[in-house]
Amino acid sequence: MKTTPTFQRLLPLALGLTSSAFAAPQASDITSGIISILPTGTSVFPFPSPSDTISPIPPNVSTTVIPSSFSSIATSIVSSASATATGSASIGLPTPSSPPVSTPPSGGIAINDTDPQYAPLSEFDKNSLALVLHQEYIELDLFYTGLSRFSDAEFEAAGLTADDRYLLQYMAEQEIGHAQMVANLLGSNASQPCTYRYPFSTVPQFLDFSKRLTRLGEAGVLGFLSHLDSRPVAALLSQTVTTEARQQMVFRQLQGMFPMPVWFQTGITQSMHWTMLARYIDTCPDGTQNLAWNNFPGLNVTNEPELSNGNSSSTGNSDDADGGPAVTRNATQPLSTPGRNVTLSWELPGQHVGWNNSFTTATAAGEPKFVAWISQLNVTYTPLTITANQSGTTTQPGGEIFGNGPQSVVERFGNHSAPIVNATVFVAITDEDTFVTPFNLTFLDGHIVAGPTLYTSG
Repeated sequence: MKTTPTFQRLLPLALGLTSSAFAAPQASDITSGIISILPTGTSVFPFPSPSDTISPIPPNVSTTVIPSSFSSIATSIVSSASATATGSASIGLPTPSSPPVSTPPSGGIAINDTDPQYAPLSEFDKNSLALVLHQEYIELDLFYTGLSRFSDAEFEAAGLTADDRYLLQYMAEQEIGHAQMVANLLGSNASQPCTYRYPFSTVPQFLDFSKRLTRLGEAGVLGFLSHLDSRPVAALLSQTVTTEARQQMVFRQLQGMFPMPVWFQTGITQSMHWTMLARYIDTCPDGTQNLAWNNFPGLNVTNEPELSNGNSSSTGNSDDADGGPAVTRNATQPLSTPGRNVTLSWELPGQHVGWNNSFTTATAAGEPKFVAWISQLNVTYTPLTITANQSGTTTQPGGEIFGNGPQSVVERFGNHSAPIVNATVFVAITDEDTFVTPFNLTFLDGHIVAGPTLYTSG
């Protein structure tokens, strides 16, 4: 087993720190920024009818309408700030004897930008946002599909109350806001919602798939956020991805799992994201723009660990979910452990995927030799043993994120670390055990034979 990178040498430094074709959604009867979603079968947005593209939105759902122009947002913020500044004058301005205002430290990017441009500045930005918009659309559709496909009795049999169902509804409303924001950023380049295919037929399977899809969306944005040319766009996306992470944690709780068994959230590349997402998109409206990212051959874990309440369709068992949904649960029997045999199967390149089968999988890698486990701050490699054509086995790795911490920290708090592989992690088959770090993970794309896919290790 090989782990890259090793962060033992970085921890002391870290601890030493002391400190359009698509019009923007509109509504003609906005009152104080709040409207009600229109009755089933109609749409707040100038999208195709929900009956054609996405599951009908349940009636009597309220949501906040975001202004269609970021200039109007800026105007309202500036007006509010101006009013606040005017009001503060009555409290008393600093006197000449007051200490001078400190000079901010040097550095930083666009700190005093008086006119930030909330728009993509490059093809990289535009294609990254287009990928995010597809992610937001499918999440919006997924949450409403689950609410409409299953009865109250089916939800209650899975331990979900009316309050839990409203939480699902509210998360769908969050996706309305996310989709609108990203569409506004893209302007005329924004796509419209598509139709989707889902691999679930029960409430537990719906929860499991939702946990995986929100994990994918969270990791996809984290992977490219720091590389965007447009820093204003990155600032806005950071406010969606933090919500996405909360959603993923909620689905773990609804499954009865420990909510956040990791120290760090993982990022992946756009091609990794698109490889996994494209397979769930069935059809899209004419004129939907293609994405520039690669689609790698598909990968499957054929013996993935399974929660004891049936939240996964694979084999194995654990007491992680005994007792139904919970705020938290410290399981006595782990879902998986280091050394566990993991069986894999993968596709050859040349498969047609995505909407209308309009994308073809491809790889530039050589022969399959390793399995890359992309988790937290690390990419860990384990050897791949070929057992048949496009089939093989490996073992779940052990290892910890950090080695021994600084002596001062160890003396005060003890020598704690955390396992590298936990929660829902990404696995891919590669031809080399290439050294990469979270910031240059794209180097791994050229070595992927198949995948990634998700593996729920804990």
